[in-house]
Amino acid sequence: MSEEIFIGVDVCKAWLDLAQVPAAPADKSGALSPRVDNDEPGRAALVSQLKKLGPTLVVMEATGGFEAALASELCAAGIAVAVVNPKKVRDFARATGVLAKTDRLDAQVLARFAQAIRPQVYALPGETQQEIIELVDRRAQLVTMRAQEKNRLSTVKHVARTSVRQHIEWLDKRIKEIDRDLDGRLKDSTIYQPKYELLDSVPGVGRVTVTMLLGRLPELGTLDRKRLTALVGLAPFADDSGKRRGQRYIQGGRADIRTAMYMAALTAKRCNGPIKALYERLRLAGKPFKVAMTACMRKLLIILNAILKTGQPWRNAEAA
Repeated sequence: MSEEIFIGVDVCKAWLDLAQVPAAPADKSGALSPRVDNDEPGRAALVSQLKKLGPTLVVMEATGGFEAALASELCAAGIAVAVVNPKKVRDFARATGVLAKTDRLDAQVLARFAQAIRPQVYALPGETQQEIIELVDRRAQLVTMRAQEKNRLSTVKHVARTSVRQHIEWLDKRIKEIDRDLDGRLKDSTIYQPKYELLDSVPGVGRVTVTMLLGRLPELGTLDRKRLTALVGLAPFADDSGKRRGQRYIQGGRADIRTAMYMAALTAKRCNGPIKALYERLRLAGKPFKVAMTACMRKLLIILNAILKTGQPWRNAEAA
């Protein structure tokens, strides 16, 4: 039986540092290059090397998009790759006594992380989903810029105020254009259109939330409630020791999805019967606002997951 091989890739904008576990013999010809350029020729050469090597798993960190091209190319080549949360890798490094941090050392830690943890393999998004993700990300960038400009209006001098207002108007137009583009892509897709209608049937869940869920949470409707809420970061963690029962808390997960669910829950607690009842019951019981809202976000996410799983719109989900 051939020995399993795990590859760690530390990604930066200019290059990719590589490490292999177990390490290749010193006299082995065609050993993996320790560093390649993070451009099209460099990635192509790396993919060719990895296809010959046949690793069990390649692991890299999420680095704000610099890892996306390599992850997609490895998937297309049939090489198992996982994109992991950098915090998990740093915690693993500390737990194994690695406190220093360099690019090549990080690649070695990633390779050992792959061998010990074996994270979930990355699934290559379809072309439509990739386009939706790009547009969702761009919309988020424009919304952030608009918020920054609106904040500047209260402090900027009169001479620059007109320019700031014009930029806000320009951003408003671009955001509306992206919204129309996203709507069109989702409603014209034979895959996404039924999901769009099912999610849009839930009171409190608007178009922006639906778009975010379809683009950034493709697992919705495929996982059980515990795994899904843990994935998003809405599963309560215990903090007990001996006779002490600590306060439950949430941690990790996908922050952009939590933000979307928070905004949806704010609306749902006013117009969605089950969510409104849950919120009012928790507040009457003396629970803080944030605790009640987190519970509403979790319940709303579970409802949306069940709707996509069963293919039944809200009128049936409410009675379930």
